[in-house]
Amino acid sequence: MTRALGLSLLLFALVGCASQTVPRRDPAVRIASVMAFDAARFAGRWQVTESHVPGCAGAEMVWAAQGGGFAISGSDCTGTAPAPLLAEAWLRGPGARIEAAGKAFGGDPVWVLWVDQDYRVAVLGTPSGRWAMILARPGAAQGDLMVAAREVLAFNGYDLAQLAGAR
Repeated sequence: MTRALGLSLLLFALVGCASQTVPRRDPAVRIASVMAFDAARFAGRWQVTESHVPGCAGAEMVWAAQGGGFAISGSDCTGTAPAPLLAEAWLRGPGARIEAAGKAFGGDPVWVLWVDQDYRVAVLGTPSGRWAMILARPGAAQGDLMVAAREVLAFNGYDLAQLAGAR
């Protein structure tokens, strides 16, 4: 009985460790969000091109502008597997720092680290380093924009080798 209890406790501890995510960003590197951010231009349909969650490449997200934030639907690509996403989110300054309600995005604040001038490709991440992703408008994930997005992730301390998706 004691041995079974000990094995049960060990198994419980291992499951708990496995469910925690490993930081994918060097915490010694400073992170910055976009300062000149236009929520109305960011609104619309996006596809995940790369994220820390295998199976998320091609997943869709819709960011609908509402009031001082967004209604977001689609796929949450921030956990261990793609999950349904339906949440409200609000802009929290300075810059493009977004706070989503509930467990959306793993409860982490969402920072828009970069978006190109035409709002075709964006890089999202979190200061904790638990996740990052590259989003693109359908059909816009091309050449130099994708190279720039990956460079932004590297500049902000993210480990590019841990990203899954189309390259």
